[in-house]
Order: sequence, then C-alpha cells, then structure tokens
Amino acid sequence: MSTAEAERQQGAYALERTPQEYERLRAQARIWAPATGRLFDQVALAPGATCLDAGCGPGETMRLMAQRVGTSGRVTGIDVDAPLGAQAVAMLHDAGHRQCAFERIDLTADEPVPGAPFDLVYARLLLYHLPQRVVVLKRLWDAVAPGGHLLVQDYDLLNSGVLPSLASMDECLRVVVGAFSAARCDVRVGARLPQLFAQAGIGTPDGTDVAGRLEPLADAHRMFTAVFRSVLPTAITHGITTEQRASASLSEIAHDAQRFPDRPALWPLLIGAWKRKPADGG
Repeated sequence: MSTAEAERQQGAYALERTPQEYERLRAQARIWAPATGRLFDQVALAPGATCLDAGCGPGETMRLMAQRVGTSGRVTGIDVDAPLGAQAVAMLHDAGHRQCAFERIDLTADEPVPGAPFDLVYARLLLYHLPQRVVVLKRLWDAVAPGGHLLVQDYDLLNSGVLPSLASMDECLRVVVGAFSAARCDVRVGARLPQLFAQAGIGTPDGTDVAGRLEPLADAHRMFTAVFRSVLPTAITHGITTEQRASASLSEIAHDAQRFPDRPALWPLLIGAWKRKPADGG
C-alpha cells in the first residue's frame, strides 16, 4: 500500500512531506530528546534490549534507543513513510548504529509487526494523527514481550500559547488546531493517554509524565510558524484560512516577535504514559 493510500484510510495527514518539514521534525525530536531519554531511564532501557519505534519518522529517537541498547541490542523503526524511514536508517548506519533497521508498516492495517515481541515498544506523536487510536494502541501492546514496556508520548496542543496572549499567535493556533482537527487528529490526545490505555485493555499506566518547553517569543515563534506553514495546505483546503490571510498572519507574528521578544511562549505539552507487561504475558 502506498503512503497516499494509507493516509486515505487513516484520514489525511495534516503536515507536508517536504525536506523542510523533515528537518523540522528532526529539530523537534532533538529538542524533546531529554524528555524522552528520561523516560527510557524510567523503564530501565538497558544494553541488549530489543526496541520498536512506532512512527519513527526521521529516526532521531531510534538513535537514542541505539545508544542505550548498544551493539548487542536491536532497534526497529516502522512508519508509513518509506522514503523517510530509509533516510533515517542510512543516517543511523553512517553514525555506526548498525543495530537499527526500518520496515514500512501501516499500524492501522492488519500487517504483522516485524521482529515482535520487543522489550520496549515506543511511540511519540503517533496516536495524535490516527483516528484508530485504540486499535493501534492494542497492536502496540501485543508487540510488547512479557516483562517489557509500552511507552507512549503525545501532545496536548491546547495548552500552548503566549502570555499575555497576542492576537497574531491566537490566529496561528486557531489555524493549526483547525487544520489538525480537520485531518481527524486529536489535539489533546496526550492528556487522554490513561483513558486510551484503559480502552485498549492495557490497564492503568504504571506512571505518567508531563514535559514542557518555555521559550521567549523571539525563539518560539519559529517553531509555531514552521508548523503553521506545514499545515497551511490542509488549512486552505478545509477553508480554515486563505493564502492572503495566512501571509498576513505570518507577517504579524514576525512583527510581534520583534516587539515582544521576551514574552514567554509555551510549547505544546508532551505527555507520557507507560505500562509494564507482566512477566507471565498477562
């Protein structure tokens, strides 16, 4: 199945698939690396472990896994975007992480997860994009080995913004939230993780974590506007904004970032939840 066909089944992917967007994803992954690494330590990810990165994207989190599991471990990334996954593995192999591999898998389809079961099954910003969240979460749990962990991190987008608020940023968030929602994303899925674990039959998470990032607007506006540009085709298609209005919004944000460079801006919250599968596999 092609990426386009998979997305038609899942609900259209809201973001662009361009080199600029892929670089934004890499930068975003590097920024969240400490928050994710902290949770890898929480579940005691150790040398020799086997890992699955579901929705691995550009592979930055696979790198974190490879650094922890070492050459005796194994890291498998899966994603519907085969070209991006191939780039990720090539990058990792060039960096010496030969224990990494990639498979193009659509978790919303009835496709076996290669290499299962795993000591750690991880997903970051995956459920956000998928209407079939409970079904996918069940599949991820099924891929966890007895005694292993499922670890999920996802966004709560509605907590992001600037204090005091600015009309330009309010409009930016209106368009971003509107575009994601039109593509059937759940912009608060991070806060719903315990509920989703229960619905998937996994049970109450063993623990949860909330990570945030607060920056001056002079820095943060670059992230917000990059996401705005990436969802813009979706937003225009669904009548959420127009090219003319979007251009004006971007100019207003840039102007406000110069006028109020020190105004605090909060990124979306990255919320994590994890669960250990009993050693008897129950």
